[in-house]
Amino acid sequence: MIGGRQAYAVRADDSLFEVARGFDLGYTAITAANPGVDPFVPDPGTRIVVPTEWILPDAPIRRGIVINLAEMRLFLIPPRDWGTISSFPIGVGDQGTETPVGKFSVVDKIRNPPWHVPESIRKERPDLPAVVPPGPDNPLGSRALRLSNRTLLIHGTNRPWGIGTRNTHGCIRLYEEDIARLFGMVDKGTPVVVVNQPVKVAAEGDRVFLEVHDYGGGRNLSRETQKLLNAKGLADRIDPEKVRTVNRERSGLVVDVSKRQPARETVRSGRGASTASSPETR
Repeated sequence: MIGGRQAYAVRADDSLFEVARGFDLGYTAITAANPGVDPFVPDPGTRIVVPTEWILPDAPIRRGIVINLAEMRLFLIPPRDWGTISSFPIGVGDQGTETPVGKFSVVDKIRNPPWHVPESIRKERPDLPAVVPPGPDNPLGSRALRLSNRTLLIHGTNRPWGIGTRNTHGCIRLYEEDIARLFGMVDKGTPVVVVNQPVKVAAEGDRVFLEVHDYGGGRNLSRETQKLLNAKGLADRIDPEKVRTVNRERSGLVVDVSKRQPARETVRSGRGASTASSPETR
């Protein structure tokens, strides 16, 4: 697990989108963690949960980029002797234009990329030119990483409010400040794995933690959770009622679902304004 959950007192003129970006989170992550809070005009003084703690997805690589569509988040796992894990919120493919899962690699790094508008999009938007040059109207933003599936890009955006939502035609979007950081941290040939894991489980000492995201798709997440707990040999260490609650709420928060609570409450807290970019590795 990386990072640590935080709290934030809403200030006048805050929106949850602005708070999310300040902590390097996406829109869905912060609204799911704070049900009942008005995302556009939250009451000043409201204390909200800042979900800057994550269980790493299960992925068949030990270094490189891991993208979990279900939580709309990208993880950069460095070699063992280089730095800490970095994590960034993303926008992903919408229904009907889903981001493909699978194994890829970075084949090109492009600064100020022109957007060659796909024919399928031009049919929807005949007003668009064949090529949109770099600039404020370019949805690829300032930088792009082209993957070995050459129609698939990890790129910036001129629409930051779409980060943390399903709103692309399959590509992966990042905030401009995040793509600038990621671009400098990634070389050609870096492996990339895209998974879709709405349920993640981890054990730390004698504690078991569960993280469930409401990604849709008709999947039975309760059954998926039980299979995952069985596969990891953790089924006899959990409280079934706690697991049912986490599956029902699907808040995306990391929750202790162990049978017995620890004698003393352990505070898990991140460091700095945004643990998303520089979390502590646990």
